[in-house]
Amino acid sequence: MSWTIGIIGGSGLYAIDGLEDARWISVESPWGASSDAVLAGRIGHVELRFLPRHGRGHRIPPHQLNVRANIDVLKRLGCTDLLAISAVGSLNAAMKPGDFTVVDQFIDRTKGRPSTFFETGLVGHVPMADPTCPRLSAFAADAVAACGGRVHRAGTYLAMEGPAFSTRAESRLHRSQGCDLVGMTGMPEAKLAREAELPYALLAMVTDFDCWHDGDDVDVANIMAVMQGNAALARASVKALCAALPPVRDASPIDTVLDQAIMTAPDVRDPAILAKNEAILARWLANQRTG
Repeated sequence: MSWTIGIIGGSGLYAIDGLEDARWISVESPWGASSDAVLAGRIGHVELRFLPRHGRGHRIPPHQLNVRANIDVLKRLGCTDLLAISAVGSLNAAMKPGDFTVVDQFIDRTKGRPSTFFETGLVGHVPMADPTCPRLSAFAADAVAACGGRVHRAGTYLAMEGPAFSTRAESRLHRSQGCDLVGMTGMPEAKLAREAELPYALLAMVTDFDCWHDGDDVDVANIMAVMQGNAALARASVKALCAALPPVRDASPIDTVLDQAIMTAPDVRDPAILAKNEAILARWLANQRTG
């Protein structure tokens, strides 16, 4: 199998440099409108599908992102893996503004966001003990290092609702609970990627120290200044990652995670929910018909 990497670009990353055969593609989803059209192209032997998470011009706030549509659209466009790139605040003194961290764990403190493709008539439970893909995460970390960036190869990401930043008490609480980073978009994105059988990695760009000690307040102007440098390095890292990927993509255990996830008996599965999930469940449905 060849690689088709979906890039979900967050704050500060609205384009990908060096794309060959670049074109914008609009794809309809039964889950509603995605954040934007998808920029499709190729870098070397790797196909890329780039989706600006907040839309071009940063018009959609984190709590109103249609993450189900975003993941569904990327699945429909043939993505084999997803690399998310997001700006975050640091709760760890070792992770400084300008650094990158490859996230390996999440704590989800979002609320009110649809976080699953499963609904009444089709019940599934995917494993999330290790929510990111170690293979893609390692490639991402190596790419940042190859481009001269400072990168941390593990970190726990606290996903908060937003769009307001943390209070100082919240920031200190999150830090006391062992969180390294705080952001607003990593969840439910990682959960939905897993349900879609898409290996997911998150490259977090540290822009600030949040507000966990006196004298530090989050300031959008300062964040934007750090983000400009981070975004340039992120774009370079995407190119380096593509160059480093082997020509053939070996299978990942995440590719078939739905085989042990669906609990609903065949005779009571809702055809409408199955149809709504035709892209997410495509491989599993094909196996059901031939099994």
